[in-house]
Amino acid sequence: MYCESQEELVGFASRARNSEVLAIDTEFMREKTYYAKLCLLQLATDDEVALVDPFADVDLTVLAELFEDEHITKLVHAGNQDLEILLRAVGVLPNPIFDTQMAAALIGYPQQIGYGALVQSLCGVSLKKGDSFTDWSQRPLAASQLEYAADDVIYLPAMYRKLKERLEELDRLAWLEDDFAELSSPEFYFDDPRERFRRLKRANTLSRIQLACAREVAEWRENEARRHDIPRKWVLTDEQVVEACKREPRSIDELFMVRGIRERLAIREARALLAAIDRGLKTPADKLPMLDYGGRNEPNVDVQLDLMNALVRLRAKQNDIAPQVLANHNDLTQLARGHTDGLGVLSGWRRQMIGDELLMLLQGKISLGLCGDELCVINVEGKTLENTTAEGAL
Repeated sequence: MYCESQEELVGFASRARNSEVLAIDTEFMREKTYYAKLCLLQLATDDEVALVDPFADVDLTVLAELFEDEHITKLVHAGNQDLEILLRAVGVLPNPIFDTQMAAALIGYPQQIGYGALVQSLCGVSLKKGDSFTDWSQRPLAASQLEYAADDVIYLPAMYRKLKERLEELDRLAWLEDDFAELSSPEFYFDDPRERFRRLKRANTLSRIQLACAREVAEWRENEARRHDIPRKWVLTDEQVVEACKREPRSIDELFMVRGIRERLAIREARALLAAIDRGLKTPADKLPMLDYGGRNEPNVDVQLDLMNALVRLRAKQNDIAPQVLANHNDLTQLARGHTDGLGVLSGWRRQMIGDELLMLLQGKISLGLCGDELCVINVEGKTLENTTAEGAL
């Protein structure tokens, strides 16, 4: 059903209240805006598909009660961006959530397996790809676009049930509870402008005082982009932010020596940028920021990372889990540098399957070696440690 009236939307929402599942997907554009522009909302139960046109005269907030119905499991695939968009459009997040990509990674599929590949594997259907890169903001939508959009939700209920059954067989369904709860938390989608400097390209080339400037400038850029609803790179690129902070300019003429800034900023904006840099330069020494990892003064931990990655791959293979799901690179880097607080690999089932072993490896209590042609874990007494399966650990 192509839904372009409030009456049709309310009718679908009412019928969907009797369903066990609600599949959700979106089509959006964000090339010219800061906030993603919702162009189509796809919803499906076991019996019905609704393609909701947000450009029509519809109020999407009527979906809030449906989204928050705890008796209906909301299904998405790699749903972070979709959920963030829906939070702005509907005002609430769907809950409870089941993300088929995240679930698939716990039964041996690649961490970022695409929707089409998973449909092919679980449902035996090859989806058409002709409209995967199309302008969803244009109207009317072609029949091929509507078919493509419907396909993005039609197979989610069947995949959900197959994944859930397999996870229950492996006693792993509970492992996803914290991750799914995070997807349904508004705080997960809050991006603090004050912390945006940490994502700047080449931020690790800045001194700490220059990094303080970058913190102020990146925050200013983020707020400007949000205020005008334009991509942040249209205000300033990462390269321009970093170069401006390296120069530590004190005047507009010095600032305009950075390539491209003169053309991008009006005088008023240039003054605001200089004020941000000045705030950074006045940051007290004990308040200067540091990057979490990878800075120029950080010790090299390549050897530790190589060993930990080998152990992670071993346990991931033995337990048929995507290695990146078991332990991501950022957590391993932090662990190699001696940081242990707030790491996913040191909590819950991950700690029991691999986290404690990683700590023992770094402490020299165990080592890696070859047992025939296979990698194995050996304790300091020379005894080979058997596979630490999740079933045995929990």
